[in-house]
Amino acid sequence: MKHTRGRRTRTVFAVATVAAVLATSACSIDVDSQSDNSGTEGSMLVAADNGSPTFEKNFNPFSTSKRVTATYMYEPLQVVNTLDGKSTPFLATGAEQVDAETLIYTIREGVTWSDGTEFTPADVLFTFNLMKEVPALDNKGVWQHIESLEVEGNTVVFHLLAEDVPATSIIDQQLIVPEHIWADVEDPLTFTNEDPIATGPYVLGDFTPNQYTLTKNADYWQADKVAVEELILPAANSQLDVVNNGYDWAYAFITDVEGTWVNANSDFNKYWFPPGGTIALVPNLTKAPYNDVNFREGLSLALDREKIADDAEQGYVDAAGQSGLLLPNQEAWLSDDLPDGGEIAQDTDAALAAFEAAGYTMDGDQLVDASGTQVAINIMTANGYTDWLQGLQTVQSQLGAVGIDVTLSQPQPAAYQESLGAGDFDMAITGFGGTGSVFQDMNLLLNSEFATPLGTTTTGNFGRFSDPATDALLAELKASTDEDEQKDIAAELQQTVYDELPVISMFYGGLWGLYSDENYTGWPSEDNPYAPPNTYNSTPLLILTNLEKAN
Repeated sequence: MKHTRGRRTRTVFAVATVAAVLATSACSIDVDSQSDNSGTEGSMLVAADNGSPTFEKNFNPFSTSKRVTATYMYEPLQVVNTLDGKSTPFLATGAEQVDAETLIYTIREGVTWSDGTEFTPADVLFTFNLMKEVPALDNKGVWQHIESLEVEGNTVVFHLLAEDVPATSIIDQQLIVPEHIWADVEDPLTFTNEDPIATGPYVLGDFTPNQYTLTKNADYWQADKVAVEELILPAANSQLDVVNNGYDWAYAFITDVEGTWVNANSDFNKYWFPPGGTIALVPNLTKAPYNDVNFREGLSLALDREKIADDAEQGYVDAAGQSGLLLPNQEAWLSDDLPDGGEIAQDTDAALAAFEAAGYTMDGDQLVDASGTQVAINIMTANGYTDWLQGLQTVQSQLGAVGIDVTLSQPQPAAYQESLGAGDFDMAITGFGGTGSVFQDMNLLLNSEFATPLGTTTTGNFGRFSDPATDALLAELKASTDEDEQKDIAAELQQTVYDELPVISMFYGGLWGLYSDENYTGWPSEDNPYAPPNTYNSTPLLILTNLEKAN
């Protein structure tokens, strides 16, 4: 396939975001420039955990409905920076890949649980075995990679099911729980863990349905790196609240961020929106005409990705290339063989030629099949995801310009997710990537193991792409321990994404990080991207152990 180069007209302050949290409301707000941070000295006001509308007291680190800050208390073996895939040791001092099937973690000494009990390798062994015993706890699918594990002195040895180099980053991220508490839990799946005992920098303070606090763990193993004495977490965190109430840290999409958030306290308020995932159209490859690569190429060439990105995210993000990589995060892996680095510019003539190769021609202002029937497609998004909807309205217009009748469906988010997983759609907008691992990103996008029959749920490869040669490449990448070889294999996978168009990438989704330097400094930024700016998952541990008090 031949594509022409797209010209980027400008660079936004930061590129943007993670699939699941990219759908945001865009409302205009009035700004009162007087900050009103009601926290006490040493505290931090954080928009991280939203009530529905109030908080339920659930700090079970295995629960999908846990309070967001459970990950500020429970620590993993290593924290993975999803921007670059690099691991920082936490409860382990490091991991050694003995071979492609064996991992050895050295467990950190001198760590205690927040009730004073010593943390040991036995806690790590217990945590992983608990997930084996109760598979519903295994949210990251670690037991899809592990055959067995055992404690040897101060290490934990993991034996993998196969040659599986990427398994390290998955095992790295598992939160560890105390055996002396959880061994007596009757049902760890429904246990709400209202009095969490953990190893991390914070313990639970006051808790009400409308607000709770976390206080510094004085006995934390790296307490000297923790500058914030108390985190204050309200249940209500509207755009108005974030702008007017003097928040120190928020994860929020805000309309006109310069005129609202920054202007509210221009000496200190800043933002950083790095890319956290790729937002794409997913064609259902089990259906005609989407199973014809020529038709998919026509769709791709008909799109002006820069306009879609600007209309969807108000100029905060960049148009995406068709490499399957998250750029610029994974720039080092980008294949030199892709034309124009994988960027695809709108080319209406080339789009119509591709449609003609698929059997569709223009009749007046309509693209029709051999019987003269206009091509009609439906694109699914989730109700309330206003930025995605705005992007799709632009897609609707651009495909309409080449004669396609496009309708948009907006089921509620739960129904959207169910239909996406079951393959009950023609085309859908979704996000992919952002794990920090090229293998994991490509595997979830392309592996035919995820191409389950229609009507059965899958967690990846929603379009049901299936190609034995691609599966073989993924298996090679999974087993390879040589980075040059890994990059060669990844280049072949990028060519597949570019040529076969299993998804049609549109723009990079943003991680909407807002922060203030007034009380604390040392935030991650474009100049110092040691962590993404999000307030969820384990990467906040990198931030909370890096901040310093201002002045």
